Amino acid sequence: MNTGKNKIPPLTDEEEAEIQREIADNPDSAEATDEELAMARPFAEAFPDLMESIRRARGRPPVARPKQQISLRLDPEVIEKFKATGKGWQARINEVLKRAKV
Repeated sequence: MNTGKNKIPPLTDEEEAEIQREIADNPDSAEATDEELAMARPFAEAFPDLMESIRRARGRPPVARPKQQISLRLDPEVIEKFKATGKGWQARINEVLKRAKV
């Protein structure tokens, strides 16, 4: 039983038939033959160089001086003001602290 908000109703027989007609009429959407499927290779095997660049691109890029995570207690008013400025509010706190030259 699917009770999700985004429940998609099943296709009617007419809708399915129309989709199948459009697929059949499109020369670029031909189904792969058994011979073509037998020759198929996994993406990583077919494009190893591309896979290597994808693997390297994951996660945050390395930086010379990475930021350190700490726990810091601030007044609620300070947090509210910075959050009100939108995304990136924590980076803006960092900039204010750097300029403070304490």
